[in-house]
Amino acid sequence: MPRAVLPYSLPLLLIILIGFAALSLTLGAYPLSLLDSLHALLGTGEPMAVQVVQDIRLPRTLGAILVGAALAAAGAAYQLLFRNPLVSPDILGVSSGAGLGAVLGLFLGLPSLGVQSLAFAGGIAAVALVIALGKAIQHADRTLVLVLTGVVLGALAGAITSLLKILADPYD
Repeated sequence: MPRAVLPYSLPLLLIILIGFAALSLTLGAYPLSLLDSLHALLGTGEPMAVQVVQDIRLPRTLGAILVGAALAAAGAAYQLLFRNPLVSPDILGVSSGAGLGAVLGLFLGLPSLGVQSLAFAGGIAAVALVIALGKAIQHADRTLVLVLTGVVLGALAGAITSLLKILADPYD
């Protein structure tokens, strides 16, 4: 990217983000105009619009922005750690570990909060195991050891996930 474009990228992206956030406050089953959404955001609109915007749409919009920022920060951390712009969460087995946790939660018949908790715990456990194994192997390139350990752990978690799918009752 040319250096002359870089100073204008961040303000432009911020304007686009604000525009889409404003648009998200207008769209839905209860349609509102941009002006109605602004009034509802300030609490001066009609009561139903105020409730829809402040209690439903604004928290969802802010949540989406925060989750997007967290995912971007995690992606940047991965890229910095592995010095590779094409790195993905699969490289440390996070996705496979989280998938295994979710499948295990479904296999055990847990409610959705339990499934989500097991998925989170599975992702964290996968990374912890990869890091522990990476520290145990001393005489090699650390990045290479982390990548290979993550790929192996991801394959193992994928195999266990497949086993649980086969063992699961298809009618339950």
